[in-house]
Amino acid sequence: MGDSHAMIRLADQPGDLGWIVMAHGELYAREFGWDASFEALVARIVADYAEKHDPAREATWIAEANGQRVGCISVVAADDTTARLRVLLVDPAGRGSGLGIRLVDLVIDFAREAGYERIVLWTHDVLTAAARIYLKAGFVLTSAAPEHHFGADLISQTYELNLRR
Repeated sequence: MGDSHAMIRLADQPGDLGWIVMAHGELYAREFGWDASFEALVARIVADYAEKHDPAREATWIAEANGQRVGCISVVAADDTTARLRVLLVDPAGRGSGLGIRLVDLVIDFAREAGYERIVLWTHDVLTAAARIYLKAGFVLTSAAPEHHFGADLISQTYELNLRR
């Protein structure tokens, strides 16, 4: 069981962004057999964030337990009114404690405070634990289509959450 007292902080320490790329590459290869094209995609997402993000409207967080990174999540602007949730990951060492829910709730609160009207995210059907978290948080599946990504046949999915009350 994961540590329910994981600390969540902004990803502002040396190695945080590199850990996000490494953790995604290793975990998704091990758990789903995805190839290096997935790690390359995460590297591009992280590099874009590192080079040009607006701290008032975009943020990345790291979760730590027992001094180790065990999770991450990011929110970036898709456009003026839409936030995009990215790179949600909870390492097996952090699972089972509600950490994924805490990370998603943090993004929702941040996006609402930043003035976004909605949050969108792109994922795949094999990520069933993440889908449960998104649905519990109020996201709605808005599209699904079979695609070949990362060396696997998957169902690509888009979820959306309306932030207007």
